[in-house]
Amino acid sequence: MPANDTADRDGNADRTVHEVRTEEDLLTVRHAVRAATLRAGFSIVDQTRVVTAASELARNAYIHGGGGSVTIEHLTLGGNAGLRLTVDDNGPGIRDVDAALTDGFTTGAGLGHGLGGARRLMNDFELHTSSGQGTTVIATRWAGR
Repeated sequence: MPANDTADRDGNADRTVHEVRTEEDLLTVRHAVRAATLRAGFSIVDQTRVVTAASELARNAYIHGGGGSVTIEHLTLGGNAGLRLTVDDNGPGIRDVDAALTDGFTTGAGLGHGLGGARRLMNDFELHTSSGQGTTVIATRWAGR
């Protein structure tokens, strides 16, 4: 269940926040993002892109950041629908961002496609990290782009 719903300036409830503390939370985030892509009218290909990116980012927050949250925001710009995912954790931060975004880089048993793959799947991608302060990733996908 979402931690909260907020309204944008036009009064549309368009934001949900999901805690990521357990394996089950990862599944909840995946389902919530899928539902958000349907609501936004994304094609099946774009639905898959966004859900895959969200899964990778949420899993990173859970495994490497010790948990965190995923905020899903519905956006509209010039009549075009979009989704913004903001994934926060309070982990140790990422020591080498360039390396972490490179395919094949992994600090665990994964394939090393997480951050770089998520970046390629989304239209816009920002990563903010600080040693001992955690990491925030803001990733946006627009329908039909």
